[in-house]
Amino acid sequence: MGEAEEAAFRSEMVALLPRLRRFGCSLTGTLELADELVQAACERGLQRFHQWVPGTRLDSWLYTIMHSIWCNEIRSRRVRQGSGRVDPENLVDAGVESQLGARLMLSKVDRIVARLPEEQRAVLLLVCAEGHSYKEAAAALDVPIGTVMSRLARARLAVTEGLHGRSADTARGSAQLSGGSA
Repeated sequence: MGEAEEAAFRSEMVALLPRLRRFGCSLTGTLELADELVQAACERGLQRFHQWVPGTRLDSWLYTIMHSIWCNEIRSRRVRQGSGRVDPENLVDAGVESQLGARLMLSKVDRIVARLPEEQRAVLLLVCAEGHSYKEAAAALDVPIGTVMSRLARARLAVTEGLHGRSADTARGSAQLSGGSA
């Protein structure tokens, strides 16, 4: 690819920075880690510019890179720390909780989303926050569309149950008792 294509690529990448940062923040839970993730993804994107196919969605390609980098970071943290899990409480900015009304609700949703398994959280944010189609989210995460649909359904259920103070098992049990399906 020529210089004109690379200049257009860089320009489009710069325009995507706010969206990349928002996605990074939703994955990592902090602005600092999000900024580092965006920087790492942009560096990798620039290094691998030749692998991007013009005419395809650059945002999806960069989301895929970000997701991959974040998954690798989580794995390496687990190895370094010797634990199999990152505590979600460490990922949530507790300062939001001191605000009233809508900020309290937003804080609660943030905490619930942060506690979702990473796979569900990524799908929820790509589809619900970023407005991607199931097909685009599937491509960005390199999973089948059915997997996106399943993860999204479980994520939405977990958020709804978290907002109502119920656990998934409690909701499923009451739905089955009342003849509904979970």
